[in-house]
Amino acid sequence: MSEDRVMSEPIQKPSRSYRDLIAWQKAMLLTESIYRLSARFPPEEKFGSTSQMRRAAVSVPSNLAEGQARRTVGEFVQFISHAEGSVAELDTQLTLAVKLGFFSESDAVEAEGLIQELRKMLNALRRSVSHNS
Repeated sequence: MSEDRVMSEPIQKPSRSYRDLIAWQKAMLLTESIYRLSARFPPEEKFGSTSQMRRAAVSVPSNLAEGQARRTVGEFVQFISHAEGSVAELDTQLTLAVKLGFFSESDAVEAEGLIQELRKMLNALRRSVSHNS
C-alpha cells in the first residue's frame, strides 16, 4: 500500500478522547510549569518572552487535541509534527530565559524534563499512528 494512500485513510479510532493521550497529559503539565516559570519574568517581558513561551506551551496540547480529532492519519501526523515544533521552540525559549537570568537552571529542571519526555513521546506517537494505519 502506498504511503500517500495510508496517510489519507480514515483513522480507526476507539471512542477515546485526546485527554487519554499520555502525551497530551504531559503537555498539560509542561504548560502549567511554563506558566509558573514565566510569571517570574520581568514586567517588560509581558508582551515578549512571557507571551511567546506561553503560546508555544499551549500549542503542544492544543495541537494534539486538534490532531486527534481529525479524520485522517495524515492530518493527525501533521498536528503531531506541529506539537514537536512547538516543543523545540519552547526548549529554545527556556534555554534563553535561563541565560538571561529570568530564573535559574534548577528552577527549569521540571520543564526541561517534561520537554525531553515529550520529544520522545511525540516521536513514538507519530511512528505509532503512521504504522498502525
